Amino acid sequence: MRKLEELIPLAKEREIKKLAVACGEDPHTIEAVAMSVNKGIIKATLVGNKEKVDNVAKSCGIDPSIFEIIHEPDPDMALKTAVKLVRDGDCHFLMKGLIDSAKYMRAILNKEEGLLPPGKIISHVTLTEFPNHSKLLIVSDVAVIPKPDLKQKIAMTNYCIEVAHKLGIEQPKVAIIAAVEKVNPKMEETIHAAVISKMAERGQIKGAIVDGPLAFDVAVSKESCEIKGLDSKVGGDADILIFPNIETGNVFFKTCAKLAGGEIAALVVGTKSPCILTSRSDSESSKFYSIVLGALVA
Repeated sequence: MRKLEELIPLAKEREIKKLAVACGEDPHTIEAVAMSVNKGIIKATLVGNKEKVDNVAKSCGIDPSIFEIIHEPDPDMALKTAVKLVRDGDCHFLMKGLIDSAKYMRAILNKEEGLLPPGKIISHVTLTEFPNHSKLLIVSDVAVIPKPDLKQKIAMTNYCIEVAHKLGIEQPKVAIIAAVEKVNPKMEETIHAAVISKMAERGQIKGAIVDGPLAFDVAVSKESCEIKGLDSKVGGDADILIFPNIETGNVFFKTCAKLAGGEIAALVVGTKSPCILTSRSDSESSKFYSIVLGALVA
């Protein structure tokens, strides 16, 4: 796949999923959810202030009757109700509306009433489209784990592989990103990359071709591989990029969106069901494609 819009027919081929939206009262969220409903990808339950939902939907030219609306004017209770719908299996995945991201994450992580199974690692997977690149890139982690240790990077790698499989990529190529291609004992990320690469080689990580450490340029550019004399089955053709820390991933993510003309879809994973975590400043299209990705992964 080269464009996020190619996700749409893929999602339409599969069972319609149910989305629960916590405080879905802002125009971008309502427009993105309505687009997903009207395209036959999801059914949606919006939990929030019904009067606000109705008014915003009508102001956007959307018939609010296409949604199931649960009236809960208190934002904290609306979030709690939306999480419960997913936890109880009434909905397949969750989306954040007009509510603080920290509150949203706390509700997901709540040990008694949240969505994180015991012992699981929560992470974030982003699907990115670039106008000048030959394929979509699956990347992690740009928003949740500040400085992932080896165990967390292994989990991040496996989550990205699972997403790739849901998109029909049978044998994705995974690049474990570092600043250089050689293992350097003074650079922990290169050691992590080498260990994960060896684990995949020995079958401890399945369903993908993994290589690392790889610098970003050789991960995505065959010309860079040729110039550097790098012989890698992943080099120049990576489907998945595992970043060494949140700073690296987050700068990549925002550069894609703000300077490179890219489109983005993103999910929180490791939870019982995928959870859409978008910023209030994210575009309608980003929220829409995140919903489509969530429907494919759920």
